[in-house]
Amino acid sequence: MAQLDVQPKRKGSVLIWIIFAIIAIAIAVLLYKGCNRSAPLKIATTDTVATDTAIKDSNVIVTTQPDWNAVDFNIPKTSYDEVTDTAIIVKGNDKYAIYSIGENILFAANESTLQPTAEEKLKQITASLAKRYKTAAIAIYGHTDSVGLASDNKNLGEDRANAVKDWLLTKGGIDGGKLSIHSLGEKKPLATNATEKGRAQNRSVEIVAFTDNK
Repeated sequence: MAQLDVQPKRKGSVLIWIIFAIIAIAIAVLLYKGCNRSAPLKIATTDTVATDTAIKDSNVIVTTQPDWNAVDFNIPKTSYDEVTDTAIIVKGNDKYAIYSIGENILFAANESTLQPTAEEKLKQITASLAKRYKTAAIAIYGHTDSVGLASDNKNLGEDRANAVKDWLLTKGGIDGGKLSIHSLGEKKPLATNATEKGRAQNRSVEIVAFTDNK
């Protein structure tokens, strides 16, 4: 009877040690897998951040636009062989080129509808743009003199700039995505508004090609 009492105790002791060993092995496996998993996750996160940064940087470059408010309309005059019409004044520097036409050539007094004589001028300008600034961003500015209300002058400048933009789109073959309009009205005059000659110079439309985007 004594032997029968001792034998079950030995079996129970062995079973307990087996259970402990299994638990220990399971814990070791889980710890090993956990350690191995942490390193790849850290690398993957770093890679993702680097990729996102590159994408954002490239987007900034793609969407960068010229500072149209910084255009100086009094830069020196230049000349292009293809622009032969003396009514078109061409100016330029290393950042942008400006094609300027007096409003009396493009429009009747206080009107924003292009006159028939305007078409030949605009044809020469679009030919020059296609030759020299095919991929450039292009802005059209409407200038007026200071006679009348500033709000009316701003609206008139905008209407005239839009009329030129519409022509460039429909007849000049210029991509609309490259065009923008800016009505300055009586702001940034090209000459004095104290004389009739100066006021006449201030009534103009300027087409600006940003040469940095060539």
